[in-house]
Order: sequence, then C-alpha cells, then structure tokens
Amino acid sequence: MWQSTESGRDSGAAAHDDAGVRPGIGRQHLMRVFDEIDYGMLIIDAQGVILHANHLARHELANGRIVKSHGNSLMGSSTAFTVQIQQAIETSFRGQRKLLMMSAQDRELSLAFTPLSHPLEADAPSVLVLMSRQNSGDNLSVRLFAQSLNLSRSEESVLVGLCRGLQIPEIARLHRVADSTVRSQIKTLREKAGVASIRILLQRVNSLPPVVPALHILTPMPHNATEFSHP
Repeated sequence: MWQSTESGRDSGAAAHDDAGVRPGIGRQHLMRVFDEIDYGMLIIDAQGVILHANHLARHELANGRIVKSHGNSLMGSSTAFTVQIQQAIETSFRGQRKLLMMSAQDRELSLAFTPLSHPLEADAPSVLVLMSRQNSGDNLSVRLFAQSLNLSRSEESVLVGLCRGLQIPEIARLHRVADSTVRSQIKTLREKAGVASIRILLQRVNSLPPVVPALHILTPMPHNATEFSHP
C-alpha cells in the first residue's frame, strides 16, 4: 500500500481518498442490475436453497407452470421435473454444467446450471441457474423500437406478431383483417426500418438491447427478506 510522507496524511486517509475516487459497486446496485437482465437468474447453495432470484425468475416461480419454489428450494411443477432439476443441481455441484429442456402444455422453459465455484476451492459452493430468454415479443425493447420508428398501433401489433413467429395468415386472423392488409403493413414496416426483408427486420429486433418489463407490477408475488434476497 502506498504511504504518504506528509505528516498530516496517513495511509488510512489515502485509502479513504482512493475509495472516494473509485467507489465500488454495492450489493444493492448488483441486485438491481440482475433484475434488468433479460433472463431469469437463480443462485442456489449446496443445500438447494435459493439464495437469490432476480425479477424474471421470481415471475417464473410465481407462475409455477414448470418451476416453482417450495420451502425456498427450486422445484418442478411435476415430480418428473423436480427429479430432473435435483439431478442437474447435483451435477453442477460436481463441477459440471447441465442444460435442461422442459415443456408443459404450451410453455417451454430451458434451465442452464452453472457451478460458480470449483469443487476444490474454499468458497462456499453455489450454482447459477439461468432460465431461457423471454419471447422477444414480450420484451419492452420491441415496443421502444416501434416508437422510434413511429409505427402505428396496428403496425406495432404486426411487428410483435412477427417476433412471436406468427405467419401472415395467423396475424390476419388475430387482427381480423385480410392477409393483404398485413402484407401492406409489413411493407410499411420494412420501409420505416429501412430494411429489404422481414428476415433482416427480425435480425435487427433480436439484436436490440433487452429492456425488461415491470413484471413485479403486473404480477405481484410474496417476497420478504427471509426468502429471495432483493434490495
């Protein structure tokens, strides 16, 4: 550590000054950053207890369609899902990564289990669980993109439909308009975006920085300090 030779200045003051110049990122800032990531994120300890669940993960757990929280532990909505999850957690604590692909009715969810420490390290072992990215049509960045292009509400709805993988006849039926109307709107979309094809338009949308919607407002769920950590 650098020490001052001036009589009125000690190393403690220097360290304080350095801290003032280079403030560290606090825990609350990190938790808020995690909430803005467009993937559900869980951190699990060696006992299987959820130490932290970000915004989208809590939303997914609250829905309980494929995964849920029971006694602060990650569980599946069925016995088969729970067994797969427990096996994946055990594999991760042995230092290996694991990917699960699960589906129930019209819902699909992928979980990537990643060890956050080496089995031989002294740190308390933990596992990161990343959930599959939300549908691009549910991403707020699509709405903001539509605003930046000055799209009409109907044009924005067509764009969202395309992002969700719908075909022109499906979008037309959904909006109760003719196929030709949707094709005309798609042409306008391409012109406003300055692209030559739908494929390029969707590539541009997929490359947008994610903006997570405020799901905690839309879907409240119980949350307290003894459950998942959150600022």
